[in-house]
Amino acid sequence: MEYVQEQVTTLHELREPTPDAPTDRAAVVVPMTEREYGGLAAERVLSELSAVDPHRVVVPLRTPAETVGSFREWLEGFDLPIEVLWCSGPRVDELLVDHGLNGEGGKGRDVWLALGQVLDAEYVVCHDADTKTYDRSYVPRLLFPLEHGHQFAKGYYARVENNALYGRLFRLFYAPLLRTLAAETDAPVLDYLSAFRYALAGEFAATGELVSTLRVQRSWGLEVGTLGDAYAHAGFEGTAQVDLGAYEHDHRAVGGPAGLSEMSSAVGDALFRVVAEHGVEPDYATVADRYRSVAARFVDQYAVDAAYNGLNYDRGDELDQVDAYSETIDEPGADSRLPAWREAPIAPEAVAEAAAADLAAATEESTEASRDTGGIADATDP
Repeated sequence: MEYVQEQVTTLHELREPTPDAPTDRAAVVVPMTEREYGGLAAERVLSELSAVDPHRVVVPLRTPAETVGSFREWLEGFDLPIEVLWCSGPRVDELLVDHGLNGEGGKGRDVWLALGQVLDAEYVVCHDADTKTYDRSYVPRLLFPLEHGHQFAKGYYARVENNALYGRLFRLFYAPLLRTLAAETDAPVLDYLSAFRYALAGEFAATGELVSTLRVQRSWGLEVGTLGDAYAHAGFEGTAQVDLGAYEHDHRAVGGPAGLSEMSSAVGDALFRVVAEHGVEPDYATVADRYRSVAARFVDQYAVDAAYNGLNYDRGDELDQVDAYSETIDEPGADSRLPAWREAPIAPEAVAEAAAADLAAATEESTEASRDTGGIADATDP
């Protein structure tokens, strides 16, 4: 049955619910980069979110100085209590450098900076801004289990677009790698990580208390690292996952900068770190070969599923992806996670002050450039 339960509480979309949920006591974090500026997907997300009436909306923004002023004006045009936290400014960088926290930038760092601003919220929701099918029901759906005794909730959804299966990094890397590890050892943390129907989804909700415990991965390992800390602090009983229906996201190439192969390296690093913290010691000399064998079985299963649903399926391409991902499997490198905010060496207020000063300075520079050219400064076309 579709409504069978997993080892974590699983809430299914059986009647397209929009449940009563405490949106007025929630802060929503929506990370954005310059590629979302003026985009149709981001516009839909913000327009739909305005109907939810959350208590706060914090947008950690990663964009160049020449576009940040116009980006902020665009964001403030929506009927939302938006707080822009510019993550790319020199004062923010200097603050992090002074406390040994700068390191690699990325989505994870941006989210961490924003989470520090919402620690006083009863509930926090975090989701991406590139969802073409975003619906106003998603925030209350994610919040619902928190109001019913859970500390952490993860969204999941179907990825079927262009008459094909997507969610490739989860289907072809994360899930078979976990099954490979589970065949080697029996550990509760592997059961927990395997219970999520889409563990790499960017949508989650948590209590403010749990948010203060998250040691955030700096880049693509963000989602897996979050699950590791959720396991440590909420466990099976305090965790839920919520069916959000079908999503349409932007797609990435397998190779190249910011491609799926590069992402798999960060995801694998985060995954191995999580399981190691809970007593799992993989045989790194053999795990890549064993993963390829397990993943090939997954490909066979997906081929039948795709055929059953009349979807296009390129088995050779999927196996090529498995080979590419297998090359990234290795022991985790140095731990570069950002600290839990309850243990951080800087105060969230210091981050807010630095970001505000950076934003004011960038806006003033843009205004002066406009005066010098006798018109509006030429910002990058979104």
